[in-house]
Amino acid sequence: MRKVVLVPGDGIGPEITSAATRVVEASGAKIQWERVDAGAKVMQEIGRPIPPRFFEWAIETGVVLKGPTPIGEGFRSVNVAIRQRLNLYASVRIAKSIPGVKALHDNVDLVIVRENTEGLYSGVERESSYGAVESVKITSVEASRRIGKFAFDYAVANGRKEVSAVHKANILKKGDGLFLRSVAEVAADYPNIRFSDFLIDNAAFQLIVDPSQFDVIVTQNLYGDIISEMCGALIGGLALLPGANFGENLALFEAAHGSAPSIAGKGTANPAGIILSAAWMLDYIGMAREGERVRKAVHKVLGDGKKLTPDMGGRATTEDFTDAVIDAMS
Repeated sequence: MRKVVLVPGDGIGPEITSAATRVVEASGAKIQWERVDAGAKVMQEIGRPIPPRFFEWAIETGVVLKGPTPIGEGFRSVNVAIRQRLNLYASVRIAKSIPGVKALHDNVDLVIVRENTEGLYSGVERESSYGAVESVKITSVEASRRIGKFAFDYAVANGRKEVSAVHKANILKKGDGLFLRSVAEVAADYPNIRFSDFLIDNAAFQLIVDPSQFDVIVTQNLYGDIISEMCGALIGGLALLPGANFGENLALFEAAHGSAPSIAGKGTANPAGIILSAAWMLDYIGMAREGERVRKAVHKVLGDGKKLTPDMGGRATTEDFTDAVIDAMS
């Protein structure tokens, strides 16, 4: 029995994480869920959005499955706080076309590796004068080389052929220039993996025109956030994008989308992303057979198109979709 910390989250989080745990259990994976609530409701109850035991259990178990949490008023982003406290320095999103799913492109197969601890998401801001605010973008050699090495190691481990650095070094010559130089230095240690670089605006254009020219993208926090959303649109929806955050001996798996409070409790949320993230989690903890069962079942249901949730043009409920995935596994 493998222990996994489960954070249901807010909004649609409890509904979709419940769907994910049902599917994981139906796959035959032996998981002991250690539930910890975090987010806006917890903030109201205990005066902080993340209870201390979450960090203790996350470090102890080394793996977390997390539902979406909102950007609350009056407290720091739960996602950013968790990533920085646990040093989950690499955010990874997998964008891959699913046969049968209506999308802008049917030839998408790329990975976004995003530096998680620096950049504008460091949250360093100050008022410099009346009516003006400075937001500090932090870039270090250490973090840039670390995320570059992660991207190249991922490419090697997963049979990828090219890593592309995305930046704006023509304008941000010091910060983005440092990032680009650092990743290029790492690239020299991987002669069998091609290295290229794109300006962020050109990368966005090229992704829309022909996403097949990208394999692994490595970039800083804000750029990676934007590109991830774009790639969700390319494959048919953000709810189809599995995600994970990696640190040293610790990984947190989550869907790429937010908590969608407007549809919370209506039973219409699409759980595909969190279920695919859970399948990735199973791969990570050595249950690859069960993970592949889950992934194939989700792809089958999405491709059949008979049990799609409203965000994908269907009428199925969250429970309908989940039941269909479980049926597909059997």
